[in-house]
Amino acid sequence: MDNLWYKNAVIYELSIKAFKDSSSDGKGDIPGLISKLDYLCWLGINCIWMLPIYPSPGLDDGYDISDYYSIDPAYGTMDDFKELIAQAHLRGIRIIGELVLNHTSDRHPWFLDAKKGPESEYHNYYVWSDTYKKYEDARIIFSDTERSNWTWCDECGKYYWHRFFSSQPDLNFENEKVREEMKRVFRFWFELGLDGFRVDAVPYLFEREGTDCENLPETHQYIRELRKIIDEEYPDRILLAEANQWPEDLIKYFGDGDEFHMAFNFPLMPRIFMAFQKENSEPIINIIKQIPDIPSNCQWAVFLRNHDELTLEMCTDEERDDMYNLYAKDKRMQINMGIRRRLNPLLDNDRRKVELAYALLFTLPGTPVIYYGDEIGMGDNIYLGDRNGVRTPMQWNEDRNAGFSDSKPSMLYSPVIIDPEYNYNAVNVEAQVSSPSSLLSFIKRLINKSKSHMVFGNGYIDFIETNNKKILAYIRFDNEEKALCVFNLSSKAEAVKLDLQEYTGLTPVELLGGSAFPVIPENENYIITLSHHSFLIFMLEQRDNS
Repeated sequence: MDNLWYKNAVIYELSIKAFKDSSSDGKGDIPGLISKLDYLCWLGINCIWMLPIYPSPGLDDGYDISDYYSIDPAYGTMDDFKELIAQAHLRGIRIIGELVLNHTSDRHPWFLDAKKGPESEYHNYYVWSDTYKKYEDARIIFSDTERSNWTWCDECGKYYWHRFFSSQPDLNFENEKVREEMKRVFRFWFELGLDGFRVDAVPYLFEREGTDCENLPETHQYIRELRKIIDEEYPDRILLAEANQWPEDLIKYFGDGDEFHMAFNFPLMPRIFMAFQKENSEPIINIIKQIPDIPSNCQWAVFLRNHDELTLEMCTDEERDDMYNLYAKDKRMQINMGIRRRLNPLLDNDRRKVELAYALLFTLPGTPVIYYGDEIGMGDNIYLGDRNGVRTPMQWNEDRNAGFSDSKPSMLYSPVIIDPEYNYNAVNVEAQVSSPSSLLSFIKRLINKSKSHMVFGNGYIDFIETNNKKILAYIRFDNEEKALCVFNLSSKAEAVKLDLQEYTGLTPVELLGGSAFPVIPENENYIITLSHHSFLIFMLEQRDNS
């Protein structure tokens, strides 16, 4: 098994709860996911990123964990999990789960015991203070709901520290017992066959007075310890970082190739939407040029949307206001410092814009991550609380409950989408599988074509200067292949002159259709015209054109 498999993966993010219900209780489960593995295999997915399946009170959709060593009974049993791993691996699909290092639920037995005070062996598993004045330079992340990073505990007579909700007390990573406990969690799931972890909320593990309590050297040291375990004991497993930081801090999570294998490219994601908004290629070009090169054994995870809000933390105030004005005019679409919408509603359900966004996703440097349901253009429900509007049941067909569950509709963990534009009767897998013109069929072709060319996962990027800022053009290249990618970000047809003299004599062959375009001439620009919100991806080939 190639230990660099993650460089050419296509990752599909899903929530067990939202994917498929096999027990008719209104909530998805592991057997339900197993029943849909053939669909993911058909689509071309070779890695599933699965949201938390641990026991949890569910106040933060499973990220408030009350037991790291078992599975929420609503989702299935440990035997179900083992069967999922086995069946996925039989199909060439790897599975990565969630490692929530930073915090537990306030109902975790550790915290319940810790509240008894210093006499508890778990008291120092958490961060306590007699005052809420400590670490005042640390920002409040969930500023919509939390007024402080400290919450008073009556039972203990102290404040406890939390970077997220007050129901999620932070673990104390200064305590060696905590560090070792989380290594045991790590090994436990790897021994069961899990292929990797997306590590939640990485920058916040340690605290130190006089700092913003983010990205501290101790955090990087601990991640290096986890990586050493992988390299020595589980060499084909991976760690994927959730570190929503500016490029200069984000890049450090790769270390010297001895920390994370992968990291989400948070700075890039909102700038894809800015480029659409401004009809200008510069937001994408500028941010990628700001990001330093990463070690050769590391990889970006590139995404358009996920289970959280479209975060705007890594934006200037002016950029954030522009994004709100265009993409979240209704205040209910805003949460924390972001926008809680799915991809299709963000892009006005405009098929051309959506396809253009996916073409960028699959050709920019990194491994593409698709959020469940976005491949069929699912809508959202901004009237559901928190970020639940983008976490509604998967729409499989036009039957009751969108084919997600046989339960009574009132039993569903969340209502299915019934608004006219995104109604599950029209927007579902079954309706799109057999239609060659559907969004699902387009994404399947894009996945399979891109997977057949290693340059997209492994190659470098070289932006091409153009005479038209509405056109984004770049070359992806490695030692074997060269690809020319051209995107029209404008709502109108545009022409562009490209200086391709370095590639004189090569023939551009369009990736999706296989059509050969005119040979790149010597001593003159290559002129391409694109209709509105369209793209062309070419493999540059040496052909005998005599």
